[in-house]
Formats: sequence, C-alpha cells, structure tokens
Amino acid sequence: MSLASHVTDAMERPPAAPRPWTGARIAGAIFLAVWVLIGLTLIIYLVNRWNPELFSNYAPKYMQGLWVTVQLVVISMIIGSLLSIPIAYGRMSRNPIASSLAYAYVYFFRGTPLLAQTFLIYYGLGSFRPELEALGLWTFLREAWYCGILAFSLNTAAYQAEILRGAIQSIPKGQWEGAAALGLPTWLTMRKIIAPQALIVALRPYGNELILMIKGSAIVSIITVYDLMGETRRAFSRSFDFQTYIWAAIIYLTIVELLRHIIDWIERKITKHLIR
Repeated sequence: MSLASHVTDAMERPPAAPRPWTGARIAGAIFLAVWVLIGLTLIIYLVNRWNPELFSNYAPKYMQGLWVTVQLVVISMIIGSLLSIPIAYGRMSRNPIASSLAYAYVYFFRGTPLLAQTFLIYYGLGSFRPELEALGLWTFLREAWYCGILAFSLNTAAYQAEILRGAIQSIPKGQWEGAAALGLPTWLTMRKIIAPQALIVALRPYGNELILMIKGSAIVSIITVYDLMGETRRAFSRSFDFQTYIWAAIIYLTIVELLRHIIDWIERKITKHLIR
C-alpha cells in the first residue's frame, strides 16, 4: 500500500470516541480533587499563620536535621548494597545451607517492621552490655546514631538483595549460554554482560527503596537521633505550632520529588539504546 493510501485512510477514518468515565476514572478524579483541596487548605493555613520569628529560629535546625537524614540514608544504602551482594548470591545458590540462611535473613527483615528492628537493636542489645563490653562493641552500640545506621543497613540489605536477585534472574539464560559458548569465565560474564542489563532492570526498584528509606528515616527520631523529624518534634515541643510539621512534610515531599525526577532522568539516559 502506498503512502498516499495510508494518508487517505487516516483522513477518512472517524476520530476515536472519547473514553467513557468509568468508575476508576471517576474515583481517580475525586481522589485528585481531594488532594488539591488539602493542598490549598495547607497553603491558606500557612499564609494566615505564618510566623517569621519561628521560621528564623528553627530553619537552621531543620537544615541540620536534613543533613543528618541524608547522612543516615546514604551510609545505610551503601552498607546495605555491599551486604546485599552475598545475600543475593546465597538466595541463588544451590547450596541448601547458604540458601536457607539467606532466605531466613530476607524473610525476617522484610517480614518485620523497621521500627521493631530499630528497637531490638537500640533497646534489646543494651540488655547484653557486659557481653558487648567484653567484645569491645558497647562503645559502638551505645550510640543511637550507630544503632540507627545498623538497623537501616540490615533492613535495606534484605530488600536490595531481593531486588538484585530478581534483576539477575530476569536476564534470559541465553545470555549465559552465549557467554559460555565464547569461553568467557563466569565473573567476566557477570561483570560485562549480566550486571549492566540487570542494573537497568533494578534501577526503578532501587529508586523506590531509596525513597522508602528517606521516608522511613523518621523512625530514628524516636531513639533520640535529631534528624529532620527529630528537629521537627523538638520545634513543636517548644512552640506548639502545628506548622512545624507542615514544614517537615514539605521538605520530605520535595526530596522525594527530586529523587523521582533524578531517577527518571537516569533511566532515560541508560535506556536510550532501547527506545526506537
């Protein structure tokens, strides 16, 4: 069929009928309208209750708390990514002992709340102070900051291990077979062929895990770490002004949106060769 025929058919084809307003679309529109109304209400509240003195007093503290939050999340994500490699290897191993231990680790840390894990480390390990002092670990574990990093690192390692395992196993076996046919060693096959493809698959889940860690980091404020939420609680306890929590919500929302756009940009860059 010629190009002119295609153009003629396109011109004669009737326009597509508008999509009907199904129950899901109506519910989505209502949900969006509710959030817009909530947002406008908060803006009006902040405008009417804006307290320049309160803001000038606590804005530096909020920035200090934000820096603590960033440090906590970045360090935990790095440690978790290093721990996730042997855990993911154990999950894929044919050795029943390694596979069982890795499965038990992932099952526990993904199946229990992060808050409970943080309490178990911060409060629970304190019950073994004599033993920890004998091992030289009490200096580390008596600090709430290090307990928070330990809890977050162990937790995210379980999630990252499953992300890594799923990404690797999503690569077709033909990739392995082709590399074996060329005589490539396993480590080189993983580094040059499997890992680059797996990381593309894992980028979005890794981004989601980072965002969840940012939001979950507020838990450490309960164990006396003055992160962003810790500074927010302190500001509210001294001012009893509800807008202190609104500031924190806006900061968290800004961070999440910034990370989301960065992840989208990275995904577009590394998948440019897949777009036709």
